[in-house]
Amino acid sequence: MVEFKIIKKSKKSKARLGIIETKYGVVETPCLVPVATQAVIKTLNSEEVGETKSQILICNTFYLHLRLGEKIIKESGGLHKFMNWKRPLMTDSGGFQVFSFGFGKDFGMGKILTPHQNKFGTGQEKKIKYGQQPKFLKITPEGVYFRSPLDGEKLFLGPKESMKIQEKLGADIIFTFDECTSPVADYKYTKNSLLKTHKWAKICLETKKSKQALFGIVQGGKFKDLRIESARFFSSLPFDGFGIGGEFGDDKKIMIQMLNWVIKELPAEKPRHLLGIGYLEDIPKIIERGVDLFDCNVPTRYARRGIAFTSTGKLDLGKEIFLRDHKFLDSKCSCYVCRNYKRNYISHLFRAKEITALKLLTFHNLYFFNSFVEKIRREIKKGKI
Repeated sequence: MVEFKIIKKSKKSKARLGIIETKYGVVETPCLVPVATQAVIKTLNSEEVGETKSQILICNTFYLHLRLGEKIIKESGGLHKFMNWKRPLMTDSGGFQVFSFGFGKDFGMGKILTPHQNKFGTGQEKKIKYGQQPKFLKITPEGVYFRSPLDGEKLFLGPKESMKIQEKLGADIIFTFDECTSPVADYKYTKNSLLKTHKWAKICLETKKSKQALFGIVQGGKFKDLRIESARFFSSLPFDGFGIGGEFGDDKKIMIQMLNWVIKELPAEKPRHLLGIGYLEDIPKIIERGVDLFDCNVPTRYARRGIAFTSTGKLDLGKEIFLRDHKFLDSKCSCYVCRNYKRNYISHLFRAKEITALKLLTFHNLYFFNSFVEKIRREIKKGKI
C-alpha cells in the first residue's frame, strides 16, 4: 500500500510539502515524475536515472501491453525487477492514448492548443460534437477499440482490461481508465465523455484486487461545472489519490483556473497528480495551486532535439555557433555532464548524430528539472512560497 503524509502547508499559497511512502521507498513532494514510456528513460539506464535525482517514474500501460505483454513482465517479477528500478513506479491507464490516437491524431493537436493553432482559428473552426467518433478508433460505453500502431491489429481496452494489465505490471500507483478529451470538444461531447469516465472509474474500483494505490482521474475539460462535478464525484469514492487529466483549453491561463476549481473540491489529505504538464514556467504555478506530483516528457524529449535547459535559458546545441563555445554546459549545475563536458563537444556529437549527445543532454535536463523542483521544496519549507 501507499501512504501520503503532509509535512508542511504554505501560508502564502496552496503549496504543500509531503511524502509518499511505498514498498520501494519514499517520494518527497512536490515532485516531477519523468516519463519512462517503455520501461526506460531513452538513452539512460536505471542507475543513471537515479543519479538525476528522479524519485519516481511513470510507464505506459498501452505500449507495454502492445510491445511484449504484461504476462512477460509479471513473470520477470514485475516492472521494478524487470527494469532494475529500485524506487517507486506509476503506470498510466491507457486513457491518454484514447486522445492521442483519436482526435489528437485527427486534428494534429495536443492537450492545449498551440499559439499557432489559436492564431489561425483552429480552435474556433474545428469542433468535436456529441456522437462524433475519431477516424482511427471507436469509443463505446464499454471501452475503446484501437488499431495497434505496431501492426494494425485490432485490440480492445476498457476499465477491466486496464486494471488487469496494470495489476500484472505491478507499479506502486495505478490510474483509472478514462477518456482524455480534446481542446475542441464541445460541452455536450465533454459531458457525455465525463459520464463514461465516471462509469469506468467505478468499474476500476470494483475490478482491482491488488494492494496498489489507485488514483481516479478528474476530467471535464475547460468547463467549470463539469470539472467541479468530476472532482466531487471522485472525492466521494475511496480512491488513494487523484489524477487531474484531460485538455486544458485554449491557453495555460485556463489550466490554472481549472486547477483552482478542482483542487478546492478534492480532499486535502490525499495526493494530487497533474497528468502531462511540466514546462519549467508551469511548475511553480501548478505547485502553488496545490499539485503534489506531475509527469512530463519535456526534459527528455527536448534533449533528443539537442536542447539543453540551463540557468541562462534553453540552448540549441544543434546550432553551429556552439562548436566554438568552450564553456561547460551550465556553470551553475552540479551534474556530472556540466562538470565534465563542454558545449562545443556536445554540439559536435549532436551534429554528428552520435547517440552520446542525447545521453548527456537527457541526463543534464532531468537533473536540472529535478534540482529546480528540489529548490521549490526548500522554498516552501522556508515559507517563501
